[in-house]
Amino acid sequence: MDEHKESFGLTSRIYATRSAEDGLAHVDLNRNVEALIENPLAHLTPEQLLRDVRDFARANHLEEHVELLKKGAQVAKDPRFYEAIRGITETEKQALRDEEYRRFKQPIALYLTIITCSVGAAVQGWDQTGSNGANLDWPSVFGLDTTAGSSSSGAWLFGLVNAAPYFAAAFIGCWFSHPLNHRIGRRGTIFVSAIFCLTSVIGSAFTQTWQQLFACRLLLGIGIGTKASTIPVFAAENSPASIRGSLVMGWQLWVSFGIFMGSSANLAVYQVGKIAWRLQLGSAFIPTVPLLIGIYLCPESPRWYIKKHRYNDAFRSLQRLRNTPLQAARDLYYIHAQVRLEEIMLGDGDIQKMNLENGKEHFTNRGRYLARFVQLFTIARVRRATLAAFVVMIAQQMCGINIMAFYAATLFKDAHASKRSALFFSWGFGLINFVQVNPRVAHTCQQSG
Repeated sequence: MDEHKESFGLTSRIYATRSAEDGLAHVDLNRNVEALIENPLAHLTPEQLLRDVRDFARANHLEEHVELLKKGAQVAKDPRFYEAIRGITETEKQALRDEEYRRFKQPIALYLTIITCSVGAAVQGWDQTGSNGANLDWPSVFGLDTTAGSSSSGAWLFGLVNAAPYFAAAFIGCWFSHPLNHRIGRRGTIFVSAIFCLTSVIGSAFTQTWQQLFACRLLLGIGIGTKASTIPVFAAENSPASIRGSLVMGWQLWVSFGIFMGSSANLAVYQVGKIAWRLQLGSAFIPTVPLLIGIYLCPESPRWYIKKHRYNDAFRSLQRLRNTPLQAARDLYYIHAQVRLEEIMLGDGDIQKMNLENGKEHFTNRGRYLARFVQLFTIARVRRATLAAFVVMIAQQMCGINIMAFYAATLFKDAHASKRSALFFSWGFGLINFVQVNPRVAHTCQQSG
């Protein structure tokens, strides 16, 4: 192979090689130390861009939209000079201006997506804290001795049941999300994860032994892990670039809101008698129902459609998510260019070969899942990011925030507070957690938006 820099819209920090046999380009990710990637269309001449758009439209049965795609590709190539593009209407110009000056003037379908993703995050928080109040009662109902200093195994079993969702999320749910996303898309994956979250918390409310509760909470962890791995991606892929950072950062805000709502539910039902702990565990089904309905009504991720070469479906999805067909056409072609570049950058570990048949690119994937896992450790910059994420997550657990989310009521009860006071103090923790997260996320959103 002869090594040379290729014109893929990459910075000079990315180095590519081209094979004389198959014409495939491969990028050396280890030499891209700072992970700098520019607009993949920026280095194309106007003639190259229009020719590529025509070929793209012909290959993907979008000929009827070719003129719109040409305008959209020109806007994507250089967003600063859209007013000078021939054929662009005043309505389209105003819509492009609104992206900068009225960022939250968006279609109903996008707001439905935002609301659904927010509900999904709230489910995450509510699931975590539902056991907070229930912990005051269920161990004694199931005959577990959790007294401090006791020689019995009750305290260990108590901790095991509470930790079960995170064991399942870490070892099953998060890993399960990739094949699910690959097969049934973002919406399908979120729907399946919501089913796990709904049935497991309802099952928890009807359990008769700690083993049954443990099994239900394992199932809950599968739903939590799969959902947490998918909803931020779904929000990012459906959002326009101008507000993408704000919407993705909103995940943490609504998780903290879910924790607050869960602690409110714990306080609301504690006086109903022997079934109080069952209602506290089962109350997490409340936000899951609108999640199941909302995700069915949302448009699928256009990026996922493009990865599956379903360009007409992707265009229809983008038309629902953008204010004008021009913006939909722009993002369709831009996402296509990004996905194509990413597939090239993945190299032989992800793509076995690329054939050109009737002007359309077909990829034979090999070892996609294993290759991506290996790249966490073999690509230097990705390895550093993996290590940083590992350290941050360990630090998050060691700071004690999850102990408060799971055991706040128990800690106050052990400090000789009454059940009502313990639940009230736990509710106060949920409120403070939500209120203090709100401005921090808002500040981060302003920087990223």
